[in-house]
Parts: sequence; C-alpha cells; structure tokens
Amino acid sequence: MEAQDTTELMEQKTHGDKNQNRSALTISILAMVLAIASLGGSNAMKEATQENILAANAYAFYQAKNIRQTSFKLAAADLELQLAREPNMNAAAKALFEKKIEDYKKTADRYESEPENKEGKKELMARAKAHEATRDHAMQQDPWFDYAEGALQIAIVLLSVSIVASMPVLYWAGTLLGMLGFVSTVNGYFLFF
Repeated sequence: MEAQDTTELMEQKTHGDKNQNRSALTISILAMVLAIASLGGSNAMKEATQENILAANAYAFYQAKNIRQTSFKLAAADLELQLAREPNMNAAAKALFEKKIEDYKKTADRYESEPENKEGKKELMARAKAHEATRDHAMQQDPWFDYAEGALQIAIVLLSVSIVASMPVLYWAGTLLGMLGFVSTVNGYFLFF
C-alpha cells in the first residue's frame, strides 16, 4: 500500500465519520422532537377525554334541571286546575294554593337561569358547549401528533440504517421524513393547517 492510498483511506474514513456524526446528531434532534410529539399527543387525548366527561356531566345536570323545572310547572298547573274545579274553596285554602302556585312558578323560572351560582339551564348549556369546543380542539390536535410520531420513528430508523449502510440517500430520506414529523408536531400544537 502506498502513501497516497493510505491518505485516500484516511480521507474516506474522516468523511464517513463526518456523515455518521451528522446522522447521529440528526437522530438525537428527531428523538427529542419525537418525545415532544408523544407528550403533545398524550396530553391532547387526556384533555379530549376529560372535556368530554365534563361536557357529559354538564348535559346531565342540565337534563336534571329540566326535569325538575318540568315537575314544578306540572305541579303549579295541577294546583291551578284544583283551584278552577273548586271555585267555592275557603279563602285561607285558596291563599295557600295561590302561594304554592307562585312558589312553584318562581322556582321553575329560576331554573332557567341562575347567574349567581351558574347552575341554571342557560349557564349549564353554555358550560357544556365550552367543554365540547375544548374537546373538539384537542381531537383536532391528536391526529397531527400521531402523524408526527409515525414520521419521526421511521425517520430515526432510516437515519440509523444510513449510519450502518453509509447510504446518503437514506440520510436524506430520513431527514425529509423527520422534517415532516417536525412540521406535524408544530401543527399539532398550533393547528396552522
């Protein structure tokens, strides 16, 4: 082996080390982005599940208020019918009936909106809609994190193989896929698209 051949081998070895270092650094960066994408996807699904439960609870509470409101309306109507059937009712009993009818109607009206404790039907419906909106946003985010995780995992495999096989095409394919995974991760958080 001549000196020139040795020099060429050393240059090739140095060039290979540079490519391996570049691939290793790219893998490290993509592994970090993969961890961030995985965290985002996990949080999006947790948030979607939690908000779905909160929305269901608000709707159930709304339904309970609606049933109670209907019960009070029916009770008031029943007492009004009793008053109409007995026009000769004594004054004290009639006053009690009218007082009870008024109380039932006030309670039924109060169930429609209770801004002081935010537990009226109107407030409960708004709360349920807000939980649904948050849930829907999280559900829009989740697929982007899934796409990102898949792209980043494949990119890391391609980059790892490019180190072993010394194939630049695998490096560039892995890098391109890694960039797509990065864009999907960013979009998962901010929903640009």
